[in-house]
Amino acid sequence: MHKYEDGFVVRLFPDQYFASPGQPKPYFAAADAPKPGQNAFVLYRTHHQLLTYPPPPTWRVRTLSLNGVAISERTAGAIDEGEYVLRIAAHGNSAARTEGPPQGIFAPEYANENANFLAKCILAWLTAHTVDSPYVAAQTEHLEAVLAHHGLFDPKEWEALGLLRSGFSSCPLCMKLIKYNELHDQIAFSDETSLLNASEQVANATRSTVVNLFHMVPLTYSDIEHIPQNVAWGHAICNTKLGQRRCYPIPQLIAAGLKVGTVDGDGTVSTFGWASENLEMIRSPAGAVWIRIVEDHLSAEEQSILLEYLKMFEGD
Repeated sequence: MHKYEDGFVVRLFPDQYFASPGQPKPYFAAADAPKPGQNAFVLYRTHHQLLTYPPPPTWRVRTLSLNGVAISERTAGAIDEGEYVLRIAAHGNSAARTEGPPQGIFAPEYANENANFLAKCILAWLTAHTVDSPYVAAQTEHLEAVLAHHGLFDPKEWEALGLLRSGFSSCPLCMKLIKYNELHDQIAFSDETSLLNASEQVANATRSTVVNLFHMVPLTYSDIEHIPQNVAWGHAICNTKLGQRRCYPIPQLIAAGLKVGTVDGDGTVSTFGWASENLEMIRSPAGAVWIRIVEDHLSAEEQSILLEYLKMFEGD
C-alpha cells in the first residue's frame, strides 16, 4: 500500500462487508481490517444490493469538504466523510441513483506523477509518428531528450515490442500501422468479421475512439503495471479481444522457439507461427493472432469420454 503516494481507500461491495443486514462479517472486527468511513467505503451498484444490505441508520453518503466547507469536486486537501456511495443503474421501475463523489481511480490504473508524465511523453512521441501525423520529427526532440534522460527512449526496442513498425506507430496486437485520425475518430465495427452483429451497431453510439490506450501487460491489483514501459497506442477492438492477457510480441515468441503447425493425413508438417510458452497466444509472421479464450478444465474422466466419442469423426 505504501506505493500509493497520495493515499488510498478500500472499495467494498455490500456482500463483501455484510454477513446479514446491518451486521458486518466477523473479519471486519479485526483492528487492521478496512473500516467504512475511515479507510474504506461500501459501493452499492444495484437496487438488489441496497434492498438486501441497506446502509445502517448511522451511515452517511460520502461527501467532500475543504476547510470545513462542502465541495462537489475532488481537489488537493479535500477530506472524505461518510461510509457509502451509490452508483445504481435504472432497473425496471426503479430509477437510477448516483450519490457521493468519485472516489478516485481504480488501483490497477494507478501511476505516480512522474510515471504518468513519462507515459504521456511516450504516447505523445508515438502520436507524432502515426501515419499522416501533422507533426514533424523536429517537434519531438524535446520528448526524446526527456525520455533519454530517464533511459526510456529506445525506438529499436519499441519496434521489437510492436509499438513501431517501419518507423510508424503500430498496434502491438494486430501490427497494423496507426493513422493519426484514428486517435480521434469514433470506433466502427464494419470490418470485424469475428464480432457477428458488430457492423449493425448504431454509429456514434459509443464514445470510444478507433485507437486508444493499450497496455502490453494487463493491469492488476497485485502489481503496479501502469508504467511508461507498458503503454502504447492500440486499436480499441484489439484491446477488447486481448482482454486481461499479456501481449506477446512476435520477436519474443520467435526467440522462445515454440513453432506451431498442422499435420496432414500423410504426416506432412506445415508450420504457421510461434506460440508463447504458456500457450496463451500464437502469432504468425503475416499478422494473424490466436488467443486462448478457455483454459483446459475437463477432468481425466471427462477427457477420456470425450476422446472416445471423437474417434467416430477420425478419417480412415
